[in-house]
Amino acid sequence: MANIPPLTTLLAFEAVARRRSFALAAGELNLTASAISHQIARLEAYLGVKLFDRTGQRVMLSEAGTAYLRRVGGALGAIGAATDDVRQGVRNTLYVHASPSFASLWLMPRLGAFANAHPQVSLFLSASPTHSDFALGQADLDIRYGVPSWSDLVVRPLFDEQIMPLVSPTLLHQHRIEAPADLLRVPLIQSTVSVVQWKDWLSAQGLRNAPEHFPLRFDRAQLTLDAAVQGLGVALESSTIAAPHIREGRLLAPFGPERALTIQGHFLVYPARHAKRAEVEIFAQWLLEQAG
Repeated sequence: MANIPPLTTLLAFEAVARRRSFALAAGELNLTASAISHQIARLEAYLGVKLFDRTGQRVMLSEAGTAYLRRVGGALGAIGAATDDVRQGVRNTLYVHASPSFASLWLMPRLGAFANAHPQVSLFLSASPTHSDFALGQADLDIRYGVPSWSDLVVRPLFDEQIMPLVSPTLLHQHRIEAPADLLRVPLIQSTVSVVQWKDWLSAQGLRNAPEHFPLRFDRAQLTLDAAVQGLGVALESSTIAAPHIREGRLLAPFGPERALTIQGHFLVYPARHAKRAEVEIFAQWLLEQAG
């Protein structure tokens, strides 16, 4: 393909970006540091951008390098996984990508059931907040979180989610949280990627003075929930994703579902052409049954 730079330059770039060191990347690839430097210079000349900022002994990705790694790293990972499958004789492999919190809290506890029901499918699961690039062959299926805006893909909503305040038993009793207004005098934890923010929930309760400052902010639902479990504040999250914590009593919903906001936040997406694979349809049907 005309627009792909030499693979040796991409491997060198990925190794330096991951190890943050020319010397360590050279050792990993069995090359000299000078050869690695040459490959990076060759790639930067090909792209016409600077990929790294070098300050003394420190090697940091530039803004362009960070964006390029996000795409190239996934593509190289897909090539490596496909190569391993061929070498080991693995067939019927299904590559599934999901958002980290969904993968860890909701999907992982159910994967054993899928493996038992469909032993003929070899499932490869990856998780990151960045959506898979289907054009690069990074995944067969992607489980995405957010507002659906993927008109070129098949989009299947998984379930309705109830977004509600969640708090540890200790913090609940410590601050005597009995009404929504009581939340205005306790630490609130912000999930920066959540479809529903605190101002949305508080406004729905008739409270207009939502805080502008949050002592703790996270970009993962799992981190937000972990902080709430530790009593660091009140989280505003999906009771579906938080179900393990709620079931074990680590988190409580002080106002129950009556004051929750209901949304559709998680979606199974894939190109229509992928539906021709039996493994894709098997997993899609299983996932929707589990979500139901």
